[in-house]
Amino acid sequence: MLFLKYLFMWGGIGMIVAAMGTLAHDLYLEVNYKMATAAGGSEPFPAEPKVRWRVAVALGALAWGPILLAVGIIVVPSGMAGIRVSQTSGTLSGTLYPGAHFVTPLVENVVLFDTRDQLFTTGQLEDGKALSDKSKAEPLNVQAKEGLTLGLAITVRYRLDPAHLDYIQSNLPQPVEREIVPAVVASAWRELVPNYTVRDVFATKREEVRRRAAEVITQKLAADGILVKEVMLRDIQLPPEYAQGLESLLLKEQENDRMGVETELKEKNVKIAELEAEAEKARQVKQAEGEARVKVLEAKGEADAMQYTLPLKQKQIEQSKLEAEARKEATVQNAEAMAQAKVIDSKAEMERRKMLADAEADRIRVTAVADAERMKSEGAILKQNPLLINKIVAERLSDKLQIMMVPSDGKFFFANDVLHSMNMANQAGQADEAQEPQQK
Repeated sequence: MLFLKYLFMWGGIGMIVAAMGTLAHDLYLEVNYKMATAAGGSEPFPAEPKVRWRVAVALGALAWGPILLAVGIIVVPSGMAGIRVSQTSGTLSGTLYPGAHFVTPLVENVVLFDTRDQLFTTGQLEDGKALSDKSKAEPLNVQAKEGLTLGLAITVRYRLDPAHLDYIQSNLPQPVEREIVPAVVASAWRELVPNYTVRDVFATKREEVRRRAAEVITQKLAADGILVKEVMLRDIQLPPEYAQGLESLLLKEQENDRMGVETELKEKNVKIAELEAEAEKARQVKQAEGEARVKVLEAKGEADAMQYTLPLKQKQIEQSKLEAEARKEATVQNAEAMAQAKVIDSKAEMERRKMLADAEADRIRVTAVADAERMKSEGAILKQNPLLINKIVAERLSDKLQIMMVPSDGKFFFANDVLHSMNMANQAGQADEAQEPQQK
C-alpha cells in the first residue's frame, strides 16, 4: 500500500513535469520563430510552431488523479492511532490502527494520537529530572485538614483508549495530556486530602489516601476515554514548622516506646523470676517426694531381701564350714603326700649318687686300663725306636726350638739321661702290670 502511495505520487508529479516541459518547449520555439521572422528570415523554421495547450492541459488534468490517490493513502505509525475528520461531516467513528488506510482525498484528513503509556509527573523524580514542559516541575500543593499546605510528588501512568479516540477528538480540548489530565489529577487530590490530617497523609493512612485518589482519578479519566494504569505517591513535602514539631514528637514517641519496652522487659524479668522460683520450689518438692519414695522402696526392698538373705547366709556359713574341713583334709593329705614325696626323692637321690659313684669308679678303672695299655704300647715302640723320645721332647718344649738329631752311641749327656729315665719308666710299668692280675 505504501508503495502504491509513492508510485501514484511520483507518477502524478511526473505527468505535471511533462506537461510543463512540453508547454515550455513549445513556447520557446514560438518565441524563436517570432524573433527570426522579425529579423527577416524564416529558413530555420519551415512552418510556424504551435503551442500544444491541449496536451499540456490534458497531462496536467490526468496528473491529479494519481496525486489524489496518493494523498488518500494514509500510513498510521506504530504506537499511534488515527481518527478520520471529514470537512463535511466532522469526526467519523472508527479508529485507524497502525498500518496503511485509504481516506477520501481533499475531504477527509487523519488526526493521529499517541496510544502508548504516558506519565504525568509533579515534583522532581529520583534522578532530578521531571517529565513536564518546565525545567523544574513543582510539587502539587494541597491543604490538609489542619489547613497546612502539603507538597505532593505524584506520578500518574495512563494511556489513551483507542476505542474512544473519536470521542476524545470531538469533545475534549487538545492536547488532553496538558488540558485534561493535570486538571483531573489535581482536582482529585485537592478534594480528597482535606478529609485527612497531615499525620494521616504522611504516615498512618498514606496508602489509603493513595488508593482512594487512584480510584477517583481512574473513574474520572475513564469517562473521557483515558485508561489509568497506576497512581504513585512518591514523596510528601511537609511544612517546615510541622516537620520540626513532628520530629520532636517522633523523638518523644520513640523515647516513650523505648521506656515502654524497657518497662515491659522488666515486668517480664520479674515474672520470669517468679516463675523460676515457683519452678524451683516445685522441683524441690518433687525431689523430696521422690527421695522419700525411693527410701520407702529401698526399705521395702531390704525387708523383702532379708527373707531370702538369712537362708542364704546360713547356707553360706555351712558351705564355709564344709570348705574349711575340705581344706583341712586337703592340707593333711598334701603334707603326707609331700613327706612321701621327700622320702622317695631322698631314696632316688641316694640311688642316683650310688650309680654315679659306680659309674665314676668304672670310668677310672677303664681309664687306668686304657692308660696302661697305651703306655705299654708306647714303651714297646720306644724300645724299638729310642730316637722318638728326643723328637717328642723337642716338640713339646716349644714350637720355636729347632730339632737336632744326635748320635745314638750314648756319648751325648742329654740322650743318656733321657734313655736312663725311659728305662726306669719301662721297668715301673712292667711291675704294675704284673701286680694288676694278682689284685684281680
